[in-house]
Amino acid sequence: MSALPSTLRLNDLEVAVPVVLAPMAGVTNVAFRQLCAEQGAGLYVCEMITSRGLVEGDRTSLQMLTFADNEAVRSVQLYGIDPVYIGKAVEILCAEHGVGHVDLNFGCPVPKVTRKGGGAALPWKSTLLGEILTSAVRAAEPYGVPVTMKTRKGIDDEHLTYLDAGRMAQDAGCAAIGLHGRTAAQHYSGRADWDAIAKLKDAVDIPVLGNGDIWEAADALEMMEQTGCDGVIVGRGCLGRPWLFRDLAAAFAGETVQGLPTLGDVAAVMRRHAELLGEHLGEERGCIEFRKHVAWYLKGFAAGSVVRERLGTVSSYAALDDLLALLDPSEPYPVDQLGVPRGRQGTPRKVVLPDGWLRSRELTAPLAAGAEDATSGG
Repeated sequence: MSALPSTLRLNDLEVAVPVVLAPMAGVTNVAFRQLCAEQGAGLYVCEMITSRGLVEGDRTSLQMLTFADNEAVRSVQLYGIDPVYIGKAVEILCAEHGVGHVDLNFGCPVPKVTRKGGGAALPWKSTLLGEILTSAVRAAEPYGVPVTMKTRKGIDDEHLTYLDAGRMAQDAGCAAIGLHGRTAAQHYSGRADWDAIAKLKDAVDIPVLGNGDIWEAADALEMMEQTGCDGVIVGRGCLGRPWLFRDLAAAFAGETVQGLPTLGDVAAVMRRHAELLGEHLGEERGCIEFRKHVAWYLKGFAAGSVVRERLGTVSSYAALDDLLALLDPSEPYPVDQLGVPRGRQGTPRKVVLPDGWLRSRELTAPLAAGAEDATSGG
């Protein structure tokens, strides 16, 4: 096996470590991205924004386009169903917001999106997918901004689209394609199919980024060795564990990964996370936003139920500090949580699609507006 790549190149953009933070709605805001970037190097992608929302000046969409000083490359994931809107949105991102990387999302398995033909259902309509990719690349080209795409294996095992999507991404001029090794029907259940990532790598000449079941730094190295992919996309594995990016940077540099954090170390990261949220949202709102992360940070630790419950209602730094002080700083990290799935999992389910969707790979009528929804995933 040849040496693993230590960097990731997307056209003229070189990423210091071949690691990408996957956008997660309500999680990968500017504070969380800054926290992860403080831990290690990589490409940290902003929460997904819809092309229509951006073009029409939607306030929420524009507010999401906030970046920290340590984000050397402003990276945004964009979603849309209309090639014209996609092109306009990419131009706005590049010209008005200084974005240096655009990722297109075609992996969301949520029923309210797929039932309209969007998300992970869209790659089944091959001509539309190609038009969207081409429009995005053309709009970004004058600014020298690389465009990538992320997708899943397909709708289900009988309707796979990832190899076609990879070839189309290459033909359209995309700088890379990311593959989550699950179908839309799997949602986040079961094991990711790393063999599919290897097959995609063999099928295209552009870089392939592997996604799925990277819980520890060793998983990333194993994925790259097994599949030959050029980089990894990390999602749920970093929930409550932003130091995973520190471990990944060390692993790709051939260095020894640092020891596991104690509960005192985790508490310090929790405090920093809340502080960063407060810088962007204000103290009270930042603490309220932080609440959703408490269970992830304390997963497996012996912190009592009373402290956990009170942390889930915190609304000030003073209250947060008082509660964190009640934790045992010497408690070792729960090793039984290593390599264990985090975040949403669920069970396999039939993908909800528009009537007659699977009869043809061509689109016979425009998609409904509901197909462009700000629900991220993939």
